[in-house]
Amino acid sequence: MIRLRKGNREKQPWRSLALLVVAFTFLFPLSSPLYAQVLPSFGRDRAGTIGFQFLKIPVDARSAALGETAVSNAFDASSLFWNPALASQEQSMQLGVTHTAYFVDVSLDYAAVTYPLNRGGFVLGASVQALNSGEMDETTEFSPFGTGRTFRFTDLGVGLTVSQTLTDLFSYGVTAKYVRESVAGIAANTVVFDLGVFYRIGTKGAQMGVAIRNFGGDAGFEGDLERTTLDGVLIEDEFESVTPPTTFLLGITYQMLQNAAQHDLMVSGQLSNPADNAETFNIGAEYTWNELLILRGGYRFAVEEYSWPSFGAGLMLPLPVALRFDYGFNRLDRLGTVHRVGLNVRL
Repeated sequence: MIRLRKGNREKQPWRSLALLVVAFTFLFPLSSPLYAQVLPSFGRDRAGTIGFQFLKIPVDARSAALGETAVSNAFDASSLFWNPALASQEQSMQLGVTHTAYFVDVSLDYAAVTYPLNRGGFVLGASVQALNSGEMDETTEFSPFGTGRTFRFTDLGVGLTVSQTLTDLFSYGVTAKYVRESVAGIAANTVVFDLGVFYRIGTKGAQMGVAIRNFGGDAGFEGDLERTTLDGVLIEDEFESVTPPTTFLLGITYQMLQNAAQHDLMVSGQLSNPADNAETFNIGAEYTWNELLILRGGYRFAVEEYSWPSFGAGLMLPLPVALRFDYGFNRLDRLGTVHRVGLNVRL
């Protein structure tokens, strides 16, 4: 519990937050030469040129409601998606499943588990995320109303994580993921990595997370595709390779209230720099009442289609195990609404 007292001690929590903001503002630009070597920024010049886009879609209801500001505060099973360093902050077994009803009938499912080894601060994790577009009618230049055949997009990512807490304030984590993208009889496979660190700034409620997600080599499509032309039917079997959607994330979180008369309030901010688009900055807030009801909201700046804020709620049930239900809502201007529901269990 943070108790505010008279005198200089009253300003200590806010000083921690101020120092964190200063570090976030000035240290990131200073590190840009080294960062540019690892993850060059092309702004919007490379939009639509990178594959495995399903890896960028938030998999859990909590982070979606928070405006995707989870790289420094996802201490549940979703940590395996956002920042593997967070997995070892909770030295207990955790399970998480989420279903996302994406727009145009696309569905995304996610399941994850973390398991502490009870020695050396190590935690192991495994996760699976799968996207399915559903059946779509095939159309061509010669059959604009359909050929009678159907196809679907199916994407799969399977990850294994190792995370370790080195001190009470610092942890790191690494995830290796096998990813596969397939459509209409052709498929691409590759292995990507997530690297993350987490740092808690003292005991005043400020914390920082940094992650590089989906860093790996290019992947070439294999298979063949039948295409009708004026010269007859051609079999396409040569395709351009695609690059994984590497993204750099830097986030800060501050506990404004903590166990103050059964009220908790957390605020967070996150800078995201994808390799195929411009940088964005997101903010979010999470209010918890009596360790039972959770209300969340967030906003993503400089992102097309996302002019509406996101919001959601959570419900923690008083059971022998920590059980939490989550719901997240997003609205895109032209594509419609996105609903996410999830269940998290801590044993």
